[in-house]
Amino acid sequence: MKKFLVLLICICIVNGIYSEIVIYPVPNGLVYTRHNDDFTVQVRQNGGGWQDLFEYSVDVDNDNVQKVTMTQFDFSGTVEVKVRQNNGTLNQVHIRPSNLAIQYEIQGNSFTFKIEKPQKLSIETNGNTMNNLHLFANPLETIIPSENDPNVIYFGPGIHKPGDLPGDVFVIPSDKTVYLAGGAVLQGKILCNKVENVKICGRGIIDQAVRGVEITHSKNISIDGITVINPKHYSVYLGQSSNVSINNFKSFSFGSWTDGIDMMSCTDIDINDLFMRNSDDCIAIYAHRWNFYGNSKNISVKNSILWADVAHPINIGLHGNTKLEGDTIENISFKNIDILEQDEDDRNYQGTMSICSGDFNLVRNIMFDDVRVEDIQEGQLVNIRVVDNPKYSTGAGRSIENVSFKNISYNGYGVNPSVIEGYTQTNKVSNIVFENLRINGKLILNADSVNFCIGKFVDGLKFTK
Repeated sequence: MKKFLVLLICICIVNGIYSEIVIYPVPNGLVYTRHNDDFTVQVRQNGGGWQDLFEYSVDVDNDNVQKVTMTQFDFSGTVEVKVRQNNGTLNQVHIRPSNLAIQYEIQGNSFTFKIEKPQKLSIETNGNTMNNLHLFANPLETIIPSENDPNVIYFGPGIHKPGDLPGDVFVIPSDKTVYLAGGAVLQGKILCNKVENVKICGRGIIDQAVRGVEITHSKNISIDGITVINPKHYSVYLGQSSNVSINNFKSFSFGSWTDGIDMMSCTDIDINDLFMRNSDDCIAIYAHRWNFYGNSKNISVKNSILWADVAHPINIGLHGNTKLEGDTIENISFKNIDILEQDEDDRNYQGTMSICSGDFNLVRNIMFDDVRVEDIQEGQLVNIRVVDNPKYSTGAGRSIENVSFKNISYNGYGVNPSVIEGYTQTNKVSNIVFENLRINGKLILNADSVNFCIGKFVDGLKFTK
C-alpha cells in the first residue's frame, strides 16, 4: 500500500476470512473547515478497537440550505459501525433505503449496526432528514496506480488547485489515468474535452468546483469511486460523448442549476452504484442542447440511490433540436433504484420519474424496473407528457412511445396526482405499461384506483399483474 495513502489499515484473519478497513487521512490545508460535529462515527472489525472516521460537512437543499454529514471508508468482510448523536437526545433511528432493513441497537445517545457488503446509507435520527448522516461504505480499491507512472496524473492527500489555469480547470489529455487518493481534495473541475481513453478513479473529493467532471466530445471515459460536493453547476456534465461509464459515484449540491449527472446527445452510457443528493435533477437525459448535437440512446442507470431536494430524481426528454426534424431519445433503462426524496413545489417539474418530450423530440423504449420510491415531501410519482414549454423549449415534442414500468412501489402519502398526457392527436403518448405497480402495498390494476390524471391523446395505457 502506498505511503500516505491510508491513515489506518486494520487486517484480521478470523476463521479463514480476510477482513480489512481502509480509513483515509483528513485533508490538510485550510485546517480543513468541512468538519461537522453533529455525529461521531466509528468503525471496527471482529470486536477490535473503535477507529474514528472524519465527518465532512456538506450543504444541501437550495430552498433552505442545510448542513448534513458525510463520511466514508473502504472495507471487506464485516464491519461494525457506531454512531453517536452530539446535537441532542437520541430517540429514534431510521436507516435508509428502508428496504435494506438494517437492524441496529441503541445505547444511550449512540447506536451500532453491522454491514456485510458495500452500502450507501442515509442515517436519520429523530426523523430529521435535513441534518442527517450519509455513510458510504465503499469496496476496497483493487488497483491503485503508481504516482511514478507517466500515464498517471496523481493527486495525493491534501488540497489541490489548478493554479493559474483559467476557470479553475484540470485539463486532462487522452490516454491518462487520473487518480484522486483518499484524502485528496481538488478545488477545480476535471475537464475531458475531445479526448479518449481516460480513467478517473480513487476515493478523493472534488469540492466547490464550477463543475465536478466535464466530459464533452469524448469517448471511452470512466469515473469510479470519487465524490463531488457543492459544485456551482453540474456534478458530471456529459455532452456529445460515447462509451462513458460511471461507478460508485457520490454527489451533493445545494445551489441553483446544480444537477447531478446531465447527458446531452450522448450514447452508450453505463451508470452504476450512485448516491446523488442534488438541488436540481439528479439524472437528466436530453438530446441537443447548447453546443451538443445528435440523438441520445443506449443509456443504463442501475443500483443507485437518488434524492432530489429540488426538481426531479429522474428527468428525460425536454431539450432537443427544432432547427431540424428533431432528435430521438431511446433505449434508456433504470433498474434497481431507490428514490428517497422529491421536494418540488412547481407542478410543471414534478415526477420522481419524469418524461417530458419537448423540442421535436421523439422519446421511446424507456424502462423503469424495480424502482422503490419512499415517502416524498412534494411531487408526483410519474409525469409523462408531450409538452411545449416556452421557458426551456422552442417547440412541442413529437411523441412518447413504449414506456415500461415494472415492479414499481411507492410507500407514503406525499404525492400529488401523477400526470400522463399528450399534446395533440399527432403528438401523443402511447403504449405505457405498468406491471406490478404497488402503492402502500396495494397492487394497482387500473387508473381509477390510483392517484393518476390521464389527459388527452393517450393510447395504450395498461396496468397488469
